[in-house]
Amino acid sequence: MALPAAVAHHAERVLRLTVGDPVVLFDGRGGECDASLLALGRQPLARLGPRHARECESPLAITLVQALASADKMDWVVQKAVELGVAAIQPVAAERSVLKLSGERADKRVAHWQQIAVAACEQSGRNRVPAVGAILPFMRYLEQSGGGRRMILAPGAEAALARKVRPDGPLAILIGPEGGWSPAELQLAARAGCEPLALGPRVLRTETAGLAALAAIQTLWGDFLGDADV
Repeated sequence: MALPAAVAHHAERVLRLTVGDPVVLFDGRGGECDASLLALGRQPLARLGPRHARECESPLAITLVQALASADKMDWVVQKAVELGVAAIQPVAAERSVLKLSGERADKRVAHWQQIAVAACEQSGRNRVPAVGAILPFMRYLEQSGGGRRMILAPGAEAALARKVRPDGPLAILIGPEGGWSPAELQLAARAGCEPLALGPRVLRTETAGLAALAAIQTLWGDFLGDADV
């Protein structure tokens, strides 16, 4: 089997593997195959072995709705959110977003974030790659009806995570940009049925807030504590 150039580069330059070394390959849709490297360089090849139906996804289908932040922060958020088990990432353009993207630049950036998600799966051992959605204006996202609950992080909210009831379906966590959600956006979110959520009395940076929320949710309702909490 021919290997994609990015996979071969990761194996040879990052992991320092050589011909004959065993590897585990996955196609991003679940399951994985034992394999061995037959060739590297310009024509990388691998010999496929048995396929295993290994599942390592969280029992919670969490979508991180992240307002656009500066490029390096978005890269960081996508990478770490995938490691923490997020099922999907939806970038949104908020009123106070510092980063402004549209057209071809937006498409290229989304493709870049999708590749970061793939690399994060390789690093963390996930075999299902979370989708990074096309950038949406925040209002358009709110108008969508994807089912499940939506919680919006908002400084000053009184609803702590520990007081929430465990979701029985998909869950979306909405995180504002560097300048936070505007009052108008918070009102629109409330009208759309988004539940306000607080993570303690401190104001978290945009690149911290979503990751903290994901870790807390995985601990409270997900798979961080094993089968006992599911």
